Amino acid sequence: MAYFITGGTGFIGRNFIDKLKDREGDIYVLTRAASMHKFEELQQRFGEHNDRLIPVTGDLQQPLLGLDEATIVELKGKIAHFCHFAAIYDIGASAEAQSATNIDGTRNAIRLAEALDAGCFQHVSSIAAGGLYKGTFREDMFEEAENYEHPYFATKHESEGIVRKECKVPWRVYRPAMVMGNSKTGEIDKIDGAYYFFKMLQKLRNVLPPWFPLIGIEGGKFNVVPVDYVVDAMDHIVHKDDLDGRCFHLTDSEHHSIGNLMNIFAEAGHTPRFSMRLDMRMFGFIPSVVRTTLGSLPPVKRIINSLMEDLGMPDSVMMFMNYPTRYDNRDTERALKGSGISCPDLHDYAPVVWDYWERNLDPDLFVDHSLEGNVGGKVVLITGASSGIGKTSALRLAEAGAHVLLVARSIDKLEETAAEIAELGGVATIYQADASDLEDCDRLVAEVLKNHGFIDILINNAGRSIRRSLELSYDRFHDFERTMQINYFGAVRLTMGLLPSMSERKQGHIINMSSISALAPSPRFSAYVASKSALDAWTRAAAVEFSDRNVRFTTINMPLVRTPMIAATSIYDSMPVLTPDEAADMVVEAVIKKPKRIASQLGVFLQVMTAVAPKFTEVMMNTVFRMFGDSAAAKGNKPEKVEASNEQVALAAIMKGVHF
Repeated sequence: MAYFITGGTGFIGRNFIDKLKDREGDIYVLTRAASMHKFEELQQRFGEHNDRLIPVTGDLQQPLLGLDEATIVELKGKIAHFCHFAAIYDIGASAEAQSATNIDGTRNAIRLAEALDAGCFQHVSSIAAGGLYKGTFREDMFEEAENYEHPYFATKHESEGIVRKECKVPWRVYRPAMVMGNSKTGEIDKIDGAYYFFKMLQKLRNVLPPWFPLIGIEGGKFNVVPVDYVVDAMDHIVHKDDLDGRCFHLTDSEHHSIGNLMNIFAEAGHTPRFSMRLDMRMFGFIPSVVRTTLGSLPPVKRIINSLMEDLGMPDSVMMFMNYPTRYDNRDTERALKGSGISCPDLHDYAPVVWDYWERNLDPDLFVDHSLEGNVGGKVVLITGASSGIGKTSALRLAEAGAHVLLVARSIDKLEETAAEIAELGGVATIYQADASDLEDCDRLVAEVLKNHGFIDILINNAGRSIRRSLELSYDRFHDFERTMQINYFGAVRLTMGLLPSMSERKQGHIINMSSISALAPSPRFSAYVASKSALDAWTRAAAVEFSDRNVRFTTINMPLVRTPMIAATSIYDSMPVLTPDEAADMVVEAVIKKPKRIASQLGVFLQVMTAVAPKFTEVMMNTVFRMFGDSAAAKGNKPEKVEASNEQVALAAIMKGVHF
């Protein structure tokens, strides 16, 4: 007894070949000449007695799969099981590719099976052959399939029809559900099906605590199975007598709604769960022609495509949101009776599947996350680069290969920073300028563009902070003017000067240094918060306007950092705050990942609390306000050393990075 297998190097095919280790007989594997390395990997996977694996050079899209006459003569009468796995299982593939592989390839495989006088043609179809049938689709149903206009459904349906109508040797059809990784190891080789939701869940986990309740969607029923169940069931049925001419649903008896499915994997990935779910059927009252018309409008399509691209999903996944089909698998259960083979519970193997995806297939694993890979050879302008966060960030970026343009008022300190960069082997250029002087900003822009032509990354770091209660500010309106002048107007003026060249090149990244104080009520910092909040709002608006120009904007809501800016408030000396190195870590993250915003978990929590319980947040921060007094400098007195009390230190430890 021998086997002929197409698609043997594919995911399901190679797992099925693993099952044949305990069987007797040679295994002939159709292999394209250019894919011989995949066959060699298959041999290594097979292990002992891998000489049973024999490559047969051919091509799925050639008549008789491209086998020459001598090979056909040699194999004729030897093949007991012709197992046809080769197909495209990808809803995002082009219609032409799916037709050539799924339809033409199946017809060519059938002709070869007939030429070889194969004992049985084992055809691996898919539940997609039933289309989007409304109701329960049984194993004995085929012509009843509905709504299979999409190439993925259409080619699966037509290829199975070719087997049923044209195949002259005995045949059996297998319809696997959406195939997941191995239930014991999680192994899978591509992102498809339910895996499309994993990235979205992971992103939610990165910004929200696991207990945070979410509102999700509810829709149709999904049927997923692990690959080991699929091949175990196939191996048993393939070798069982008296089942020719029948179809078998390799499905799970339990169907999962999209909301339930996402919650199962949310639990597996320790991400927030969807406590409330909106049923997609509630939009059914909208006529389909209206939905189609709205969906085809260019602005709507662009928004949807952008969202789907950000989540790593093909747009065709939307058609599964209201998946209407349930699959009866009674014939399969009868065929497997007494074998001990059954589909494991998704709850049991979901953690294994998630873990394998996150360790091996997460798209972020294949993105260069090194600082060197993201700034090497790029021109980066940093304001306020003579000390604190600006200086530390400049050292890190220059060491990673960036050409750093150092901007500040103090030429002496700039020269010190440039000298340190030179010692690290980096490149830096000094520009003395005052970011609070708008004319000086214009001069700086003109000089920089003349000398360098463009800027890849602009980091608006220069700023001023004033810690003074409003009761001490009645006659100090200039506090609000000078913070606004450098924190808002200076940053905007500099950005506006560099945006035209970034827009023309369709490339650029602006990183604006904001504050955690802009996310929640921050007493004593009203002047500072106002200027940073203005910059935050401006950044959000600018990001929208330049979204299609590939100019990215990132806001860093920086917690309190131990820099010369806070030196005048001596009480901070005994309180836990971030170091410049920790702050530079956030800048590095902004450069590498280019997110819309970077904020600490505490900052996000305070923002949420302010939104959902504003009065509670106000009272809480008022209590904090009363625990800390104004500094001597804020009162206009000679600076004096003030030690924080145990209660103040304890509170600061709990709310590390918050401005008190």
